[in-house]
Amino acid sequence: MILNQIFTNQRTGNHAQTVVSRTDFQRDFDRIIFSSAFRRLQNKTQVFPLPGSVFVHNRLTHSLEVSSVGRSLGSLAGEFISKKFENELSEEANNFYLYQLNNVIAAACLCHDVGNPAFGHSGEDAIASYFEKNEADLKSKFSEKQWADLVNFEGNANAIRVLTHQQNGKDEGGTQLTFTTLASIAKYPCEAIAKKKGHINRKKFGFFQSEKETFLDIAKSTKMVEESGEPTIYKRHPFVWLVEAADDICYNIIDMEDAHRLGIISTNDCESLFIDLIKSVNESDERKVKEKLNFIGNKNERISYLRAKVINALIIKSTTLYQENFDNILNGSQDKALLDIFRTESPSFQEVERFSIERIYGHRSVVEIENAGYNVMYELLNHFIPPIILEKEQRKSYDKKALQLLPAQFIYENASVYERVLGVLDFVSGMTDNFATDLYRKIKGIDIGMTV
Repeated sequence: MILNQIFTNQRTGNHAQTVVSRTDFQRDFDRIIFSSAFRRLQNKTQVFPLPGSVFVHNRLTHSLEVSSVGRSLGSLAGEFISKKFENELSEEANNFYLYQLNNVIAAACLCHDVGNPAFGHSGEDAIASYFEKNEADLKSKFSEKQWADLVNFEGNANAIRVLTHQQNGKDEGGTQLTFTTLASIAKYPCEAIAKKKGHINRKKFGFFQSEKETFLDIAKSTKMVEESGEPTIYKRHPFVWLVEAADDICYNIIDMEDAHRLGIISTNDCESLFIDLIKSVNESDERKVKEKLNFIGNKNERISYLRAKVINALIIKSTTLYQENFDNILNGSQDKALLDIFRTESPSFQEVERFSIERIYGHRSVVEIENAGYNVMYELLNHFIPPIILEKEQRKSYDKKALQLLPAQFIYENASVYERVLGVLDFVSGMTDNFATDLYRKIKGIDIGMTV
């Protein structure tokens, strides 16, 4: 029975098992919480500019909320699997699905965004476009697959690197998470050269060439279904769908709440959209929700209450869809995300998405931060990439000065050009919004002076 084999407590790095009071998957959660990569998410843009006069979500608060939703989805899915396959599961597997799957999904949700650079998706775009715009000077220095990594730079692939790569002077295996948790964040389990629109597992890509062997170990240990050996393509692991659903639930709904707090959308519009969405999941809930709203006068509290009800409704809907499509999910033939299935049958959910694109993601403050972030990230790469690709003896004094700003753990002088460039990307993509902006202003001469 494949469900007995798709999880493992094996970790990255060669470390002996230790006896502790927590399970291996609870330890994953704790390791992420205490990691510097997770901590930096507190100053990375989710949608709206940071900081502002009104507190809005950043990547860290978003990840915490996704993790909370993911834990609920993991619990419900685990109960379903345990009951449906009770005669086929080993005792170990049954205990895993009943008591540990929720911890796996919560941990995976917690770290699903650690590879995202500053300034949201515009940071990703800046990194990819830097290499596209400098193709004539740079492409010949890389293999075809290495070049595909760079011109398609992707936060999902970068997350695998952040969590598993051994930086200079640091321990083997990166954060040393279990292969099960790492498999659960691999939304696009293929290499960059294999990405292809129209295929849910290949819409983007899931690992750089530098982490390919690590990813193959993850895939093998968690029994992921191989689609192709060359180029490397796998079907999604069954747990990925739960992590994706948790993320989709949160960003679709909580961005609305943030926009309301900022005064970008009205209370009436937000309430109407949320109530219609609740009704589309369970029509009988509409009356109860409206009755409750009669006792809530504060407009922010009204939206917070509706947000909670919507999230609960979408958790239940996602769980139902996971159960209904579980056979396809298990054999790798599922071709649509859980909330995408719901979107096709729910005009209310379609309206939330349309409204968000028009009124929230197109708002001037969002577009301004995307433009600013793009330019900051692009210029930082333009400062560090040209000198790092040169051999030591070719560097002029200004090249050496630029590289003195790179922390030692990101410098791989004796490695290939590809590895040296990835070191720079590790540094730049790991920056917070504020750090990236401050460094940009200093190297451009906008701010001059000593800071400690």
